[in-house]
Amino acid sequence: MSEPSSEPSYLETPQGRRIAYHLTGGKGPTVVFLGGFRSDMEGTKAVHLEDWCRKRGQAFLRFDYSGHGQSSEDFLDGAIGDWAEDAEETINALVDGPVMLVGSSMGGWISLILSKRLGDKVCGLVGIAAAPDFTEDSMWAGFSADQKVALVEDGRVELASEYSDDPYVITRRLIEEGRSQLVLRLPLVLKFPARFLQGTEDADVDMAVALRLLDHAEGKDLRLTLVKGADHRFSTPECLGLIERAIDDVLTRGGH
Repeated sequence: MSEPSSEPSYLETPQGRRIAYHLTGGKGPTVVFLGGFRSDMEGTKAVHLEDWCRKRGQAFLRFDYSGHGQSSEDFLDGAIGDWAEDAEETINALVDGPVMLVGSSMGGWISLILSKRLGDKVCGLVGIAAAPDFTEDSMWAGFSADQKVALVEDGRVELASEYSDDPYVITRRLIEEGRSQLVLRLPLVLKFPARFLQGTEDADVDMAVALRLLDHAEGKDLRLTLVKGADHRFSTPECLGLIERAIDDVLTRGGH
């Protein structure tokens, strides 16, 4: 079993992007953590789950999308398709066997994209405050008429962030490219066990998104758990415990 390392390893993708990652050896399937928008692999959930998987001898992978954390590229140059591509290339390069995807926020959307691209390689999924199609249904739909004009004419809009003093910069490319990655407008078949966790006090992803996803997705073993009072971070000890149990449930039901 591999020991924790403070320094990441790096993977060069065919697109020329340098992806930072930590891969923990162990039994399969490999649990893959997919982070959120402007997040990185040093977040509470990613590091906690790495430790949890290591203790149970489960293989685990966390990484930074391009433009995030310790990976190459500028965040403002990226879009959903680029980050899904990073995830796909990283998983295919580093993991031979099946994977269980754990997607947080934007990572939930990317995990759903990967469930189509990776096919039978995906044996299960856990979504944490999953935010499918958020560039269209939250960002674009929430812009004022003036913001939409500014996005088209200036190529960007700045939004206040509750997580940072620096504003969110939303690029025209992020919105327009995101429209080619939408998963709630087409059939979404999940042939494996999937668990979705959602807090009722999430200010970034409304409960309606989780309910819409559960209603839209097709599959024989799909469940949504609503946690009263939990926020978007979903990182309290109780919430982390729920994530652990969801992963264990999916691995057990998937026959692993």
